[in-house]
Amino acid sequence: MWQDFGQYILEEVGDRQVRIAEIAVGKFDMISEMLGKKENITLIKTDIAPADESVIKDDITNPNLNLYDGVDIIYSIRPPGELQPHLVKLAQKVNAMLIIKPLTGEDLNTGRVKMQLKNFKKASFYILR
Repeated sequence: MWQDFGQYILEEVGDRQVRIAEIAVGKFDMISEMLGKKENITLIKTDIAPADESVIKDDITNPNLNLYDGVDIIYSIRPPGELQPHLVKLAQKVNAMLIIKPLTGEDLNTGRVKMQLKNFKKASFYILR
């Protein structure tokens, strides 16, 4: 499933030069490792409590918008429900595509903003363009 999630993002990107931000990284780095291998992808990872030096400290409830300048895609894996509206707000502010991979069976908490359910091979996630 995780391979499929990463593959979807790679197919969405293709060969174009893009900036991608992973928000609320935590300690799961399989997707960022996959994306980071591509030369056409500039990847930034943020979390309120960075697990290592590759992650930038940022509070999504009051984000440093300069970090996300020019970001094309924002994604978050299993973000807590209380952070999901902030992800939507940030994506709209910086005009980025948003992908949220919630916990299995979890409802989204995006308020009036409706995200599209996407099933790609064995992965299911939500997209806001």
